Amino acid sequence: MSLETLLANTSAWFVAALPDHGISSLVAIALIAGLARGFSGFGAALIFVPLGGAIIGPKLISPVLLVIDGLATLGMIPPAWRSANRREVFTMAAGAVLGVPAGTAALALVDPLMLRWAITAIAICLLALLVSGWRYHGEPLVSLTSTTGLVAGLFSGAAQLGGPPVVAYWLGGKTDFARVRANVILYFAISTCFSVVSYYFGGLFVEAVFALTIVILPSYIIGLYTGSKLFGLAKESTFRMICYLLIAASATMGMPLLDGVLR
Repeated sequence: MSLETLLANTSAWFVAALPDHGISSLVAIALIAGLARGFSGFGAALIFVPLGGAIIGPKLISPVLLVIDGLATLGMIPPAWRSANRREVFTMAAGAVLGVPAGTAALALVDPLMLRWAITAIAICLLALLVSGWRYHGEPLVSLTSTTGLVAGLFSGAAQLGGPPVVAYWLGGKTDFARVRANVILYFAISTCFSVVSYYFGGLFVEAVFALTIVILPSYIIGLYTGSKLFGLAKESTFRMICYLLIAASATMGMPLLDGVLR
């Protein structure tokens, strides 16, 4: 096969695999989601999944986020490994071993419309948890840490929405925000591995996932890099409020009632 033929076949596959609408919106949403993830260590899914799911559906948007986030955050893992409380992170990841496959099964089997409503409801509830200021202030017991990982893994498998339970648990202790951020980044690096295996066996890695990754990944990386730089410059409270507003807007606009707004 000649190079020209190979390029032509690759181009034809790429065009055929891409959805026929909403690409520019997905690129813009990925930039904003990357900003939130780069700064706080979480928040990308709460922005990207409700909005992206309204455009191309939850069964496609969740594996897209899994791939682009997994690739884009590789450089964040070494510093997180050095700064995180690895014992607590691995304890929480042990719970995610069971939660992620269960959530993946829901993503693969539940009706897409019902799943979108569920994702919207979960996103709103998790946002309310974060905004309320409630934090777990007790000692980080092994049983409670692993149970939090189980719940976070369930949400991650179903919609990549495992961040808020983890953050609400760790922020309540005596750990400073920088250590919490490192814990979250390392935890999600581990849970991503679980999700990749579960999504593969669940048949969720279709061709469109990889075609969309090629298009969206650069925008997400730019957002991630910018957010990481802002981490040391902006007030935590200010950026946290911006993230909350973006998440609220995303959850609202991602509702099936507003279909067509983003397309």
